[in-house]
Amino acid sequence: MARLIAARRTAVVPRGGAFARLSLEDLAAPVLIACLADAGVAPHRVDEVILSNALGAGGNPARRVALAAGLRETVAGLTTDRQCSGGLDAILLAKALVDSGAADIVLAGGVESYSRRPLRQKTDPDGGAPVPYDQAPFTPWPDRDPDMAAAAEALARRLGIPRDRQEAWAAHSHAKAVAADPSAEIVPLNGTVHDAFPRVVTSRLLAKAPILAGSITAATAAVAADAAAVCLIVSDGIARGRGLALLGGATLGGNPEEPGLAPVAAIRRIWHGERLQQAEIMEAYAVQALAVIDGAGFDPQIVNPGGGGLARGHPIGASGAILAVRLFHGLRTGRGLAAIAAAGGIGTALLVERSGAG
Repeated sequence: MARLIAARRTAVVPRGGAFARLSLEDLAAPVLIACLADAGVAPHRVDEVILSNALGAGGNPARRVALAAGLRETVAGLTTDRQCSGGLDAILLAKALVDSGAADIVLAGGVESYSRRPLRQKTDPDGGAPVPYDQAPFTPWPDRDPDMAAAAEALARRLGIPRDRQEAWAAHSHAKAVAADPSAEIVPLNGTVHDAFPRVVTSRLLAKAPILAGSITAATAAVAADAAAVCLIVSDGIARGRGLALLGGATLGGNPEEPGLAPVAAIRRIWHGERLQQAEIMEAYAVQALAVIDGAGFDPQIVNPGGGGLARGHPIGASGAILAVRLFHGLRTGRGLAAIAAAGGIGTALLVERSGAG
């Protein structure tokens, strides 16, 4: 069984902040190096690097990051795009490689720079001017490919999750993040050693937040951000009982009009009600996190004990991997679970366990 024996991340910084001038390899290579140093694994032993990146323009960033980190040139690197769930999916791919015997040591996670994302344009086949666009289509049907804020509002209406409950969750996420000390997770980079966004959220601030759609406001939606997060996945023989056992994972598609609910089916595929010590649920929107918590039947007290995406921000391709990093550093014993929703109606979940001094 594959095990996760080291996990690190950068701070999460809203776009235009301290990481605005950093390339993807500038963001991620130091995190790879830190993971290997933490585990005492020499760079030349790494078999593969798998990184999620959702906003880039191609070029296989995982390969660039592997080279920048000083890994062997034989490490080809694999870059994936499953939008928000991609960082967690990269870890599941690493688990599959290790469990199958195809690899012994894989670095997996995600890296995203909203600050340096490319500008997108569609070419006109008739020779007209290119047409700019911001978001790629997530389904082949425009009428079933909603704006994410609109989809969150539709979910809030259908499930009866009012604005005040969403705001209470957002304020609680910030309060937990302000009180937490994630320094063990964070690789100092560009003078930044703390997540930049957590703050004391007052009722006045919540009331003044711009409305994005119905009950969804800027305070109950995660801000666009830059970050990288990486986990070191190895075989049992190399781990020798260290770290987290990767018990299972699932990625499932659901209704593309309700992407916020997609993780519930993935969670149910791998978790059957056994006791959890910690759950890390992505908070792209407060209503989405609440819908997953309610739908899966989690105890809210174990969810995001150090705050969530509403307090940190949402570096799309890295967000799922950040959940795994937080589990690695937060789960002292027993079982933990990470789950995330993605545009297009996709949900990914990972179940892990730490036993004894591992």
